[in-house]
Amino acid sequence: MLIWKESVRPEWIDYNGHLSEAYYVLVFGHATDAVMEQIGLGEQARAANSSSLFTVEAHIRYLDQISEGEELEVRSTLVGSGTKKLHMWHEMWAGGRLRATEEILGLHVDTDGGRTTPFPPDVVDLINAQLTAPPEHSGRSIHV
Repeated sequence: MLIWKESVRPEWIDYNGHLSEAYYVLVFGHATDAVMEQIGLGEQARAANSSSLFTVEAHIRYLDQISEGEELEVRSTLVGSGTKKLHMWHEMWAGGRLRATEEILGLHVDTDGGRTTPFPPDVVDLINAQLTAPPEHSGRSIHV
């Protein structure tokens, strides 16, 4: 598990007085960047290999409001992978309570050719070392 921490800025607060939905995505994006760094897909690797992880699907659950100044902690785990795919799970915590989750499917892409490409062997090893079972809410869809 990787933990990313960030405080809620005043400009992130919406007309209802709590964190605007766009900033949940921003903070989850920062957590994704930290995961990429940890598994060998950080800035230097992207430049050296002309490849990156592209998010192709995401699902966010907004579970509780977040106020200005709260310290956010995003706990990230890897819950699935393939030769070119990565399934990530983020949980956003504040004040000791789970406030939101995000589930991401990312594809490893050759940024020069614009096509998917297999993860390098060292990245595969780092991913495999961190894989955990998906949580109960993983893979859900929206139902009316």
